[in-house]
Amino acid sequence: MFGIKGAGGRIVREGWHTFGDAVSQRLWPLEGKTLCADARRRTGLEDFGDPPIDPALSVLVNSLERQGDLHPLGRFLMRTHLRNILETRLRLTEAWSKQLETLDALPIERPIFITGMPRSGSTFFHELLAEDTNNRAPRVWEVMFPIPAPEAGQRPDDARIRKTAACLWWFRRIAPKVDSVYPMRAHTPHECVAIHSYTLSSEEFVSTCRIPAYETFLRSSGLDPVYAWQKRFLQHLQSRCPTKRWVLKSPDHSYGMEELFHVFPDAIIIQTHRNPLEVLKSSTQLTTVLRGLYARPDKCTDMPIREARVLSDAMERLIRFRDLHPELAHRFIDVKYTELVFDPLAVIRRIYQQIDTPLTPTTTERMGQLISNRSRHQGHRTARTLADLGLDVSAEARRFNRYCFRFGIPCQLSR
Repeated sequence: MFGIKGAGGRIVREGWHTFGDAVSQRLWPLEGKTLCADARRRTGLEDFGDPPIDPALSVLVNSLERQGDLHPLGRFLMRTHLRNILETRLRLTEAWSKQLETLDALPIERPIFITGMPRSGSTFFHELLAEDTNNRAPRVWEVMFPIPAPEAGQRPDDARIRKTAACLWWFRRIAPKVDSVYPMRAHTPHECVAIHSYTLSSEEFVSTCRIPAYETFLRSSGLDPVYAWQKRFLQHLQSRCPTKRWVLKSPDHSYGMEELFHVFPDAIIIQTHRNPLEVLKSSTQLTTVLRGLYARPDKCTDMPIREARVLSDAMERLIRFRDLHPELAHRFIDVKYTELVFDPLAVIRRIYQQIDTPLTPTTTERMGQLISNRSRHQGHRTARTLADLGLDVSAEARRFNRYCFRFGIPCQLSR
């Protein structure tokens, strides 16, 4: 009896899924030409500018349709997100076309890029560096609503800031688990992948959806246009403000080091490090939460294994780049998660000394207040073990042998 009831319930659920999918596909189609036409109609503009949005957009939406297994809410959210990206692209192209010479003349000097292991305290570290008033980090609100360019001393009640706060409030209502693993507010520093998303070639989409065809496309694409776009975007953001040093962050810069240095030749890279076995537990949890926002639970059991493979590949890319470019060795600064947790200000002092930048008492005090408010930054903990996730701890430790030996990182579980 229970088996029949169970099977019947499953059939009903699958029927509702099929019906909901059919309705949502008609209401919110993910089709490149339709999305572009909607964005043009809503803005009254035609030119998306450079880099071209295709083939990236076409590959992305096709991969979402065929592989994403989006539920109706996820389809609605993704379509809205893509349409907003395209509308902003149109508006930025229009705004930039009137001031190309002015933007070209704005310097981006010695920007700091934080990259390396995800879930290694890099978000906290980004926030710390942003406390220095001589630094500038792109804030969530100005990445989401960049037009017009922000002014110095932007009023806290600016309509765009309030709109961003409202969007994030609804986001937390829809996906409450996200806030526990990746808290975001209107004024917090934002990651570079959000800026890259305007090119439609961004790791953001890979981290939020299971779209292997798009991931393959992204890995095989040259990223020079993406970083050129980021430079123009940063020039836009600083066009009405005093020039400051940019502090930027994304673990995914590991895929674009060659292009990053081509566009930002005087960049400084802070590479954060953490025990990869601890990272795997945290990153798997984050990926599960993010993908649940858009898609049904992943029926594949290989997601943790994929996380390990992707993480290992990213670290190997950084090692290879650093080995191939010894002339850039002085541009890299290594920071261990354990050091950052134990004494954040000591890490900051060391870095400021290495980049020959004064650390003022005012900045030290501001950073100290942030550290105090964060109660000596603690990592996100999860009760699940790697064995629970279906991973062989010994095999995964061997996968990261080279990385751990190179940077003096332990590769064993603390508990």
